[in-house]
Amino acid sequence: MPVVLVSPPGFTQEQYEESFRRMTGREDRPSSPADWPVEGLIAHIAGEGPGGFRVVDVWESQEALDRFGAILGPIFAEMGVEGEPEVYEAHTFVSR
Repeated sequence: MPVVLVSPPGFTQEQYEESFRRMTGREDRPSSPADWPVEGLIAHIAGEGPGGFRVVDVWESQEALDRFGAILGPIFAEMGVEGEPEVYEAHTFVSR
């Protein structure tokens, strides 16, 4: 179960919202894993952190993450968002 931390230098809330619009064609905020263009998202958390906007995702599998990355990567490139996400395998996942 991969965990992904996206925190490129200077990443903003506006860039986050624009990337979601480009990825989904939607103007609203995501509210369900079904809002993503691929299946396999377990959790998505986004917010302002020290040094910029941050996103944390938890995915069911590396394959699901790879499918998502194939969509988001080119969008980030078009937008000039640079840097690689931090990806690691979850040791423990607890949810209600």
